[in-house]
Amino acid sequence: MAEKDLKALFLHQLKDIYFAENAILKAMPKMMEAARSGDLKVALGVHQKETEGQVRRLERVFQALGEKPDGVECKAIQGIIDEGEEMMEEFGGGSAGDAGIIAAAQAVEHYEITRYGTLIAWAKQLGQSEAESLFKETLAEEENTDGVLSDLAEEAINPAAA
Repeated sequence: MAEKDLKALFLHQLKDIYFAENAILKAMPKMMEAARSGDLKVALGVHQKETEGQVRRLERVFQALGEKPDGVECKAIQGIIDEGEEMMEEFGGGSAGDAGIIAAAQAVEHYEITRYGTLIAWAKQLGQSEAESLFKETLAEEENTDGVLSDLAEEAINPAAA
C-alpha cells in the first residue's frame, strides 16, 4: 500500500471539518432553544450565521482543490455534541443550564480552533494560499466566539448559576 502524503491528510482533515461544521449547524437550534439567557441566545444566533459562512468557505477550498465538497464522519464532534445534548437534558431549565450550554459550545469552539490551526499550517506547507487565508478568517471567528462565550459566562451566566 502506497504511503499517503500531507496533501491526502489535508484533504481528509478538510472533509472532517466540513462534516463537523454541518453537524454543528444542525445542533445549534437546540442549544438556542434551550438557552434561557437572551444574551446567550443572541451570541449563539450570531455564531450560527458565521458557521453558515464557514461552510461556504470550506466549499470554496474544495472548489480550489478541484474536489467535491464532502464530509467524512467526525466522531470527535459527534461526541462533543452528544455530551452537550446530555447536559441540556440533565440541567436544562435550571439556572445551571446556560452555564452548561456555554461549556458545550466552548468545547465545540476549542475543537474547531485546533482543527483550523492545523489546516492553516498544512495549507501553508502545501502552498494553498487561498485555503490558508480562508482558514485564518474562520479561525478568527472561532476565537472571537470563544471569547464572547467566556465573557458572557464570567460576567452573567456563572454568577447566576452559582
